[in-house]
Amino acid sequence: MGIRYNDKEDKELLQSFYDDKNNDCLGILLQRYTTMLLGVSMKYLKDENDAKDSVQQIFLKVINELQKYRVEYFKSWLYMVAKNHCLMKLRDKKHHTVEVSDRLLSVENEQDEKVSLLAKEKSLNNLEAAIKLLNEEQGVCVTLFYLHKKTYQEIIEITNYNALQVKSNIQNGKRNLKIMLQRLAQNEQ
Repeated sequence: MGIRYNDKEDKELLQSFYDDKNNDCLGILLQRYTTMLLGVSMKYLKDENDAKDSVQQIFLKVINELQKYRVEYFKSWLYMVAKNHCLMKLRDKKHHTVEVSDRLLSVENEQDEKVSLLAKEKSLNNLEAAIKLLNEEQGVCVTLFYLHKKTYQEIIEITNYNALQVKSNIQNGKRNLKIMLQRLAQNEQ
């Protein structure tokens, strides 16, 4: 790896990556924060193997996302990517467990439960798809505010956006999300 880049700050490395597509810089950034990623993953997943797998998945996601978006504050952005990844894994695992438990407990209502679970799953999938269609800032703010129940102040600290940006992203994101969900529902009919 490029030794001459090791002493550069995150912003400089990120800028070199964007300007020159220098993967050494991205490698240094990821190596710099591998321990943080593992710590975040362990905090949420509570399993070392799951946490190690998640770090690898997060690396791939970061590589893909940085090709599409310009990031200002790498460490805080990386933390959010890791946290959201872990929360999605937990949600998927919880959803799967709930589905299995419901089937075992209520054989008589199996058909009704299947319809209900499918409807809930479809709604969650639509919501997830609609959030991904929002621009990055709106998606992050809406996810933090509505799904993670963060306050405006916590969102400001996590994202480094100012109060006006957070408020605007949440309001515009909510409006856009509603429009996208209506479109998705119409397309299913």
